[in-house]
Amino acid sequence: MDMGLKRNMKERIGPTSKILESRADKPLCGLLLIIMSILKSNVGIKFWENPNKTRVNLVEKTNIGRMNDDLNLQIAVEGCCHGELDKIYERIRSHELESGTKVDLLLCCGDFQSIRDEADLNDLSCPQKYREYRDFKEYYNCAKSSPVLTVFIGGNHEAPDFLRNLYYGGWVAPNIYYLGHSGVLNVNGLRIAGVSGIYNFHSYTRGYFEAHPYTEETKRSAYHIREFDVKKLNLIKEPVDIFLSHDWPSGIEHYGNLQELLRIKPYFHQDIMSNTLGNPRTRELLDRLRPRFWFSAHLHVKYEAMYAHDNGNFTYFLALDKVLPYREFLRVLSIFPADVNGSTTCDNGSSAHSQTAQNDKGTRNNVKLCYDREWCAILVANKDKMPLNTFPSVQPITLNEPTEENYKFVDNQFSHSGYETVAHGNSTFYSVPYHEGAHLNPKAQREDFMKLLGLPDNNYFSPELNQKFQVNFVE
Repeated sequence: MDMGLKRNMKERIGPTSKILESRADKPLCGLLLIIMSILKSNVGIKFWENPNKTRVNLVEKTNIGRMNDDLNLQIAVEGCCHGELDKIYERIRSHELESGTKVDLLLCCGDFQSIRDEADLNDLSCPQKYREYRDFKEYYNCAKSSPVLTVFIGGNHEAPDFLRNLYYGGWVAPNIYYLGHSGVLNVNGLRIAGVSGIYNFHSYTRGYFEAHPYTEETKRSAYHIREFDVKKLNLIKEPVDIFLSHDWPSGIEHYGNLQELLRIKPYFHQDIMSNTLGNPRTRELLDRLRPRFWFSAHLHVKYEAMYAHDNGNFTYFLALDKVLPYREFLRVLSIFPADVNGSTTCDNGSSAHSQTAQNDKGTRNNVKLCYDREWCAILVANKDKMPLNTFPSVQPITLNEPTEENYKFVDNQFSHSGYETVAHGNSTFYSVPYHEGAHLNPKAQREDFMKLLGLPDNNYFSPELNQKFQVNFVE
């Protein structure tokens, strides 16, 4: 590649070119540099890092939005939380003071560790020396409050019983929301999908059965991704802006600076060579859903990649580290809602008042967390399909695509139950309510949502209903 052209492209696309720079003389990487340069200049995507070399320089801002930043949401993305909420919120505050821009939303990519009490602590799947309450308990007890709306998925180190009761999602503390074992949410027009847990070949085709009291085996299997959750996500047809997963989609490492990754994590080499690094099922979701952004954690390293789809679109992949000093565990991005229906604003009012999604840099947007109409219709269409088998199944799960009747049912249920309707373009969403103290009763949150959509109870949600067949071996 001509050195002048290479230098010119580096100036245009900024530090993100480091992903490909070391291999820019290779034809494919040179082509990707050209594509990234054109893409960013045409659609107003700007990549840049914090120029101030201070203690908070690990809060890098990747501005991925319109040239008119008034419509963008300032989104903080965090890797593995491990209960370190104080440090995460402090890092966000430092960024806000330095940049003069308020963060609207925090997305956490797993290992959140919402530990309420000793029972949760004992159920945490991790070595004994790491079993600590950390910060979450103070937010749960309202001794502290979250300064920014926080949405998280589960990883492989969680309190399984707490989040089992919030299978469909719910509040774990004021202003802190669990997306669910799988799900789709909407925030001011941004469509955020995700799946909790990590991939395990032996557990993937099992059903849902883990309940208190947990064994050491069920503490781990409770956060193995299930086929049922992946198949539901595969039914999504409307565009997804952001996808959250704890482990990486398999093969994504080949679309970034692999040489640098292996320098930092040399023990990844064997897994990469055997194609076992990451999750093959979320790779399928990456190819099918083609989200604009994909955020992950789990491997405790910051990594960026640009994944090209066969339709010419790209997914920007970002994995972040765990919360440690001088580690890259947080990044702030400026992202605009997808303009899929010719609309550039969304109604996202607080209580009865609505405002457009604008930010004057010094104030935080009025963010509105909403249920997703298509996702609710998918749940209704497959309400009797949830598997409960404890052993792997050889029979693939077949799910139903939502029908027009399913959509009408969802609309009717939300409208007649008094839920606030939020519009973005031609799409409709329903505001997720929070009532004081709701987080203290996760079971009631789940039951209310299931009653709303007519979803049946089962042995996983109510183990007391379980009438398992038992085999007694007699000598």
